Amino acid sequence: MFRKLKTYILLWSTQSLSSLGSSMTSYALVLWLYLNSGSALKTALLSVCSYLPYVAMSIFAGALSDKWNKKTTMLLCDLFAAMSTAAVFILIKTNALLPWHLYLINALNGLMNTVQQPAGEVAATLLIPQEYYQKTSSMRSFSQSLNTILTPVIATAVFALAGIGAVIAIDLGTFLIAFLTLLLFVKIPEQSRKEEKTSVLKDAADGLKWLRGNRLVSGLILFLACINLAASAYDAALPAMLLSKSAGGEKALGMVNTFVGLAALVGSVVTAFLPAPKDRVRAIVVSVFISMCGENFLLAFGKTPIWCVGAVLDWAVIPFMNANMDVIFRREIPVNMQGRVFSCRNTLQFFTIPAGTLLGGALVDKVFEPFMASQKAGSPAVLLFGSEKGSGAAMLFFLIGLAGGLACVVFWRLLAAAQKAQTAQTAQKPE
Repeated sequence: MFRKLKTYILLWSTQSLSSLGSSMTSYALVLWLYLNSGSALKTALLSVCSYLPYVAMSIFAGALSDKWNKKTTMLLCDLFAAMSTAAVFILIKTNALLPWHLYLINALNGLMNTVQQPAGEVAATLLIPQEYYQKTSSMRSFSQSLNTILTPVIATAVFALAGIGAVIAIDLGTFLIAFLTLLLFVKIPEQSRKEEKTSVLKDAADGLKWLRGNRLVSGLILFLACINLAASAYDAALPAMLLSKSAGGEKALGMVNTFVGLAALVGSVVTAFLPAPKDRVRAIVVSVFISMCGENFLLAFGKTPIWCVGAVLDWAVIPFMNANMDVIFRREIPVNMQGRVFSCRNTLQFFTIPAGTLLGGALVDKVFEPFMASQKAGSPAVLLFGSEKGSGAAMLFFLIGLAGGLACVVFWRLLAAAQKAQTAQTAQKPE
């Protein structure tokens, strides 16, 4: 196995190290901005500026990614990100850094990521033998989970001891390792593609056209878009509930987040050793059902220990779901179309995340908290969710669980039919 994956493991390990450095810088910048501005809104805009270009431009960036050399694209995007980080370092050292600098840099980096991400996805497909798709997906989940756990710990410690400049220096060091490894030691094979003078708009339309012709992949994307809408409402409601309830507080929030990272880490390791399921679509739907219903219901009705159990139920199955999704996508989508289709996926599957985040916050503040505050003692809602502040968020978690479970039931029927139709269509194709 190692011999067949040697090149990919080299790329994955160094890129994961660089990702840890970048995450540390992003975390430290949040600390720096909040400490200097005292504004939660200004701090939240950092992630908004990073995310919006990624969602808005992904559908076009994949068309460019399919045209360009994958290794060169990844190198140039990494170099741009490093130059942005260096610019932040210089601005900090000269006491000239302002919030709008960070917003602009984050937006530009988000734009670069729209091109780099599909190029990296295709590069992985070209480097990984098909029988190792599930194992390598679990490897990526493992590194992401490990970074989630390590980033706040290391970044906070370095920030406190040596300042943000030291965090950025570590980031640049990890970039240099990843950049030189990719440049000198990783050879990414390029798929031959006929030289056609086509516009970016036409190539993006080709990606959408391919999706319309594959009911299974497009159905999975639509399913995850619906789930992301509910899951991002969860992200908005979690701090509101845990920080408000008497049984919660900062310690409870920290414990739940710790269990989230640990559960995802363990789930990644277990997924790497699990045999391939007979029905990957069923595995995806069942994983999402456990994730959505298990955690949300336990959050709605439980306290600190039960909340941690809910976090484990949610995040332990996510790597397994992602691995099966990854295998289906890489097998179904032709390599020469993957950049365009993955980019369309990014736009269609993830645009519901900022919408769900805003919706979740608005529902907690404007609907469910006022509703619970108006309930009399002994009413069914109070008996179920409590009467203190945070009970409205608990009620929202209950409804998120119901919505997620219902989505799984509905889409299981649709996806099963799409899988059957896709299998029949593939069988009819001449070899």
